[in-house]
Amino acid sequence: MFAKQLTQQLGKPTKGITGWLVKKFLENKNSFLEENAVELCNILPDNIVLELFGPGVGLSEAVKYLTGPKGKLYGIDVSEYMYEVSRKRLQDHIQTGKVILFHGSAENIPLCESKVDKVYHCNCYYFWPNLRAVSTEIHRVMKPAGGLMVTTINVESVKKAVSKGILKGKTWQPELYMEALKDTGFGDVRMEEREDTGRNFQAIFATAIK
Repeated sequence: MFAKQLTQQLGKPTKGITGWLVKKFLENKNSFLEENAVELCNILPDNIVLELFGPGVGLSEAVKYLTGPKGKLYGIDVSEYMYEVSRKRLQDHIQTGKVILFHGSAENIPLCESKVDKVYHCNCYYFWPNLRAVSTEIHRVMKPAGGLMVTTINVESVKKAVSKGILKGKTWQPELYMEALKDTGFGDVRMEEREDTGRNFQAIFATAIK
């Protein structure tokens, strides 16, 4: 029962003590992966960037790169609590229009077709009800000329969570996500072993082909 409730909270944190604890866990656990996902995107000053976000750590990192007048950062999260946490974290950039956040499902991103240069996320694809539906939607909003998607993950940590009953029934295997990306129009889909400051992780790359 505990593992099931924790899985639900990790996928969609709610306001309250449990959701707050999950937020702190995500901030501590995912900061390293978020920062590396942003770096691997090679964000340029005038890029249009989208994160499928959590508590806003990655958003705070990505906005530093968007120094050009056309640079803009979008984010979407299904959790109302994470949405509100991130709005507070990014409120100064939201007021200037540099950052725009949405509360909603990644299966229905409220952006027009072929708008986004870079998309990134970490530790979240296994919470999506339908991998292909979200992959299709990510592909839809990305620009055709080399739009890049990056996700970072620590596969060993995920396997340990699965062994404890967390993520039960979830499609957590990175190979299955990569298959969904290929099936929905992405090319050059690959997973690379990476290391930063002595810590290992994996990064999945995919290029939008249209």
